[in-house]
Amino acid sequence: MSLKWTDSREIALDLIDAHPDVDPQTIRFTDLYNWVLALPNFKDDPQHSGEKILEAIQMCWLEEAD
Repeated sequence: MSLKWTDSREIALDLIDAHPDVDPQTIRFTDLYNWVLALPNFKDDPQHSGEKILEAIQMCWLEEAD
């Protein structure tokens, strides 16, 4: 399944697997953006991202990490 920016929870789960030692509260949005783009299943336009989308991914990551 290809991931898009709107798949916040699925992206967060993939990021947890890819970066298990990272505290999502300490991540910069620039890093988060680049890590999402680097996910093998991510297939969306890089220009369709924004602060609200990255914040939603970060919130899902925080919820799933607990």
